[in-house]
Amino acid sequence: MKIQTRPCTRNILDALDVPYLPLTRRVLAARGIDSPEALQYQLKQLHPVNQLGSVQAAADLLATAVTGQKPVLIVGDYDADGATATAVTIRALQMMGHQQVSYLVPDRFKYGYGLTPEIVELAHACQPWLLMTVDNGVSSIEGVAAAKQAGYKTLITDHHLPGEVLPDCDVMVNPNLHDDTFPSGALAGVGVVFYVMLALKKTLAEQGYFRAAGLAEPKLSRLLDLVALGTVADMVPLDANNRILVEQGLRRLRAGYGQPGIVALLEQGGQNPLRVVSSDFGFVCGPRLNAAGRLSDMSLGIRCLVTDDPLEARRLAFELNQLNLQRRQIEAGMKEEAEAIIQSAVFEPQAELPPIMCLHQDDWHEGVIGILASRIKDRYYRPVIVFASGDQGLVKGSARSIAGLHMRDLIDEVAARNPGLIPRFGGHAMAAGLTLPAARLDHFVAEITDAVLRRVTEDTFREVVLTDGELQPEDFTLPCATELRDIAPWGQHFPEPQFEGRFEIVQLRVLKDAHLKLELRPLRDDGSPASIIVPAIHFYADLERWPEAGSQVYLIYKLTVNDFRGEQTLQLQVELLVS
Repeated sequence: MKIQTRPCTRNILDALDVPYLPLTRRVLAARGIDSPEALQYQLKQLHPVNQLGSVQAAADLLATAVTGQKPVLIVGDYDADGATATAVTIRALQMMGHQQVSYLVPDRFKYGYGLTPEIVELAHACQPWLLMTVDNGVSSIEGVAAAKQAGYKTLITDHHLPGEVLPDCDVMVNPNLHDDTFPSGALAGVGVVFYVMLALKKTLAEQGYFRAAGLAEPKLSRLLDLVALGTVADMVPLDANNRILVEQGLRRLRAGYGQPGIVALLEQGGQNPLRVVSSDFGFVCGPRLNAAGRLSDMSLGIRCLVTDDPLEARRLAFELNQLNLQRRQIEAGMKEEAEAIIQSAVFEPQAELPPIMCLHQDDWHEGVIGILASRIKDRYYRPVIVFASGDQGLVKGSARSIAGLHMRDLIDEVAARNPGLIPRFGGHAMAAGLTLPAARLDHFVAEITDAVLRRVTEDTFREVVLTDGELQPEDFTLPCATELRDIAPWGQHFPEPQFEGRFEIVQLRVLKDAHLKLELRPLRDDGSPASIIVPAIHFYADLERWPEAGSQVYLIYKLTVNDFRGEQTLQLQVELLVS
């Protein structure tokens, strides 16, 4: 591991004429923020809707459905992005006076991912005029063909990377299509469908639909908390466009205008919706929504997001929380088993780790393999694919990767070299999913290992941890922590600031056999102790590595605000015990 200070060029820092603390200005400049306008996060700063490829064609197709009250069936996905995208579509269409709208989310255990011929069979019961996918569909060649044969119109909205062949749908909206010139390919599925709904509203207004129907033009900004949740939970890069969407959603919640379902999910996680931050979407709401898709039926999560009844929202959020607790228990057992495999003869204890870690056990839960892969990747800094046994002699894998190794491209390379080996796959650079025959798993592992080896360099497996440098004693204040928390929506590719430094442990105690509560004294550059003592917390600490009180430690940490019983105090959140 290499710890490196995030570069901050002086000319950017000098150009950043904003009335913030020096520490905040330094953090922002290190992330390329060079003007006050970049921190305004106004909706008018979004990339124009008409720049998104085929968005007008999608709006025209949907306008035909709305004005003619033709049935629309939304085919969603079983993660938080898919759930929020489904909710945004339902709510937006209903706000525009369309009542003939329903949704269908594939059961991951029966039908797998996306629009398939089997899902089209289920769709017959709804007799839709239009099948509309959200957060899926770019690879649904057979599913779209079945839909067309059944006489349905098909609208694909997706953000996943396309393959060489696209489905023969009526319209496809995806900023990552090769010929799309939209300035941001980072939109989540919910962001794509929000843009489509904006285009639909404009089209209907130009047609005089709202006036003729006696409807006020809907304010789609009311849906931005849903857009923000799906964007953060899907871990897409928070580029300038996505930061606007997320910040606008946060502002609605803080102002007390959040969707009842999101408010209830935050309350289940012990968070105050009026003080929500972007990480709450990723660590509080997202896991509870995803638990429905992992263990049960994502329609539970969608119902939570579309209800306007606060009591119903709380009931559904409670059910989602119970599922998340169950997911944690399953994950803990699988993680323990995975560690045993890693330490066994499969990966010889004294040998180097393999270039990619592929793990499989017959009884592992298919809905939890993705999060297990992520945990193992974080621990060992290797790309990981975790497999679970499926039906009909197949195994289903969930993959997570590291910087410099594009996971979908790796799987695509193996598929191209081995026709028929991988019937289905898809994903992104850092995450992907695939299905293959169990009898050919060993062959796949050999092939994917070779593919990784062809791409690695001497630095590939050397993790680089970027920090924002060391702090001075005067930086350890509540105003500093508060300003850093509130200045921007932090997330993927726009990381929350973290710092490094040496401390003396004044006091430490273990909480719930897993966490450490600490009192730390910062040490100056010359090794002398500062006159302040700062409270700190380290979640899920490796307790055996921590020394006793009185010792010195070198830490990577974040400045955070601890909000407990209405009182806000400074607290360090330890991310890594270096030494």
